[in-house]
Amino acid sequence: MLDLAECNQNVSNKDMISTFAKILVKEIDMVAHGEPIVEFMLPGDPKQGYSLVQLITTSSITGHFMDFDRTGYIDIFSCKEFDIDIAEKVVKNFFEPKRVRRNFITRDAG
Repeated sequence: MLDLAECNQNVSNKDMISTFAKILVKEIDMVAHGEPIVEFMLPGDPKQGYSLVQLITTSSITGHFMDFDRTGYIDIFSCKEFDIDIAEKVVKNFFEPKRVRRNFITRDAG
């Protein structure tokens, strides 16, 4: 999970968010299932912005990006391991946040 603060204008651009998802999938060695879904949510609300869903064969990548304060919240959930540092680098290169909070959770039902 990556929480982003004070990002560039890419957080408010549907095409850039879609491109980001495609690049992230490739860089962390995942397989996309279909195209990214990017929809504008909550028009007129202070939390308005784009939401992203990219299905991958091992689960999903989701994101929510707020126009008002240029924040972003990205979750990469995968049963397949991936390099967290590469994922964070792609996010930083694309959205240029001034601050990033990174949380990693290992899930285990056993």
